[in-house]
Amino acid sequence: MGKKKSERGDDSSPGDRLFSGWKAGLCYHHGKGKESNGSGIEELEHLSSIDWNRDEHRMSVSAILVKGVYMLEDDRQARRQDSQCQAPPWWNLFNFELDKQLVDDDDSIFGAVFKYNPSTYHSSIDRSPLYVIAFRGTLFKLKSYRRDIKLDIKIIRNGLHETSRFKTAMKAVQDVVSLAGVSNVWLTGHSLGASIAILAGKEMAKIGNFMDSFTFNPPFVSPPIEGIKSKKVKQGLRYIGTSIKVGVSIAAAAAAAAANDGHNNSFAAMSGWIPRLFVNRSDPICAEYIGYFEHRRKLEDKGAGCVARETSQYSLTMKAVGKKDIERREPLHLLPSASLTVNSDPCPDCNSAHSLRKLKCLAAHHALAQWWRPDLNLSSDVYKYQ
Repeated sequence: MGKKKSERGDDSSPGDRLFSGWKAGLCYHHGKGKESNGSGIEELEHLSSIDWNRDEHRMSVSAILVKGVYMLEDDRQARRQDSQCQAPPWWNLFNFELDKQLVDDDDSIFGAVFKYNPSTYHSSIDRSPLYVIAFRGTLFKLKSYRRDIKLDIKIIRNGLHETSRFKTAMKAVQDVVSLAGVSNVWLTGHSLGASIAILAGKEMAKIGNFMDSFTFNPPFVSPPIEGIKSKKVKQGLRYIGTSIKVGVSIAAAAAAAAANDGHNNSFAAMSGWIPRLFVNRSDPICAEYIGYFEHRRKLEDKGAGCVARETSQYSLTMKAVGKKDIERREPLHLLPSASLTVNSDPCPDCNSAHSLRKLKCLAAHHALAQWWRPDLNLSSDVYKYQ
């Protein structure tokens, strides 16, 4: 006799169904589900004419080029070649050409350098980039997800800078900036790729090279305080965290002075760099950036600017899980300045009691495809380190 099927009509385990639900959410919101034909390129009809003066167009094109990197790796794993490849339309549509692929030790394609080659001159071309360096995030494919997840763990432990992937990315950034000039090069990335872009941007900012950067759903290593519904509880937890960080900052300042490592100067040196962060309010992976910057502004408004400046450089989570030999390095996700854009669009499945629908909703909040939709409910603010 065969296996008895469950009431759901299949014999898959709960774990298999959860993973399938997560993948389904990612596929649907990356434009690859049943609701979308082909690779999803037909979703971009509203971007047939790009005005580089418009922030939403700069945002959308940056996200779409990251999608091109996802598709490059997808083509590689599917062994698609020449006319079968689904990646090129994602950059060809906007008159970019693939200049270089960035390949990791496991032969996976994690990034790309795109060169802008407009067919005709247009009025907004002065705001366009000459090169865009894009990095994908974690790809749930058999030949790459193990390596990607190891790098996700490196982010949590503040060790991304040690990895071969970041070193390859950093070399590419340095080479392109040397060739074209810092004002002509953009950085962009999604999720894990956003962390790579932020880290590369921070390293360049420390030597005075402030790069235009567009990072989508960048991970913020912290308990998900922003997801707490009670404002009083949320604010209380943040003030408790600030109080603890005051003690941490005093101890760290003393240690830095003894070691003469210039940690505080390093953080301040990056303050002129204002990367663009794009986060979804309901995405627990990146939403904490909202509370991080809003709480710092509240402290400044209350006359506690000194406390805000000092404590914004430290992460209690990193203190707990970071590697001992690098915990004095500033946490990757902490930034002195940023332009923060928040997507507050609700997901219809968020209040569902069905676990797979909730999982699909979480995937939607973290998905890259949300950033080129024409009907987003966005709010933006600029936070400068003072």
